[in-house]
Amino acid sequence: MGGIGIWQLVIVLLIVFLLFGTKRLKGLGSDVGEAIQGFRKSMGGDSDASTAAAPQQVQQEPLTRSPTPQPHADRQA
Repeated sequence: MGGIGIWQLVIVLLIVFLLFGTKRLKGLGSDVGEAIQGFRKSMGGDSDASTAAAPQQVQQEPLTRSPTPQPHADRQA
């Protein structure tokens, strides 16, 4: 007793959707996400946002390259 059951939670969510609508709830969710991200950044634990905001790395050439043939100008036939 005293706990919230699944049916009570469904009814509460249904009432919230009817009162606010999906567009307003979507905007509210994004605002809350930005606020949490800003809080993490200010606290110094910005692990998720730093990977998303990091610039893309430039692809490096492989370490093992096949040798390019050098033209031999001093060859005599």
